[in-house]
Amino acid sequence: MNNIRVGRISSEMLRELSSIMLLEARDVTLKHVTLTGLEVTNDLSYAKVYYTYMGDEDKEAVQKNLEEAQPYLRTKLAAKMKDLRKMPELRFYVDESIEYGNNIERIIKDIKKNDE
Repeated sequence: MNNIRVGRISSEMLRELSSIMLLEARDVTLKHVTLTGLEVTNDLSYAKVYYTYMGDEDKEAVQKNLEEAQPYLRTKLAAKMKDLRKMPELRFYVDESIEYGNNIERIIKDIKKNDE
């Protein structure tokens, strides 16, 4: 499939899925999840959804809630994206890039303190 088309599908799915989780989901945990990226395979069989969570619950509980809500989210997403013949299976992954960036920033601040 054309990479441009896959990119458009990914960005559209990310926007719609974020909207569903914020406005239509009943689970409070899902409302506090921030989706940071979405990658769809070329054959549209899987979608990797990257997320961050800034709340009181641990990562395992949030991951479990997302996996349990996956069929609901996939059904709602399919209803909104009628152009697709096949709705990819959603797989959720924690986005470690923000934590990694914060760690790098902390290290740089520590180095600056030691130099002064």
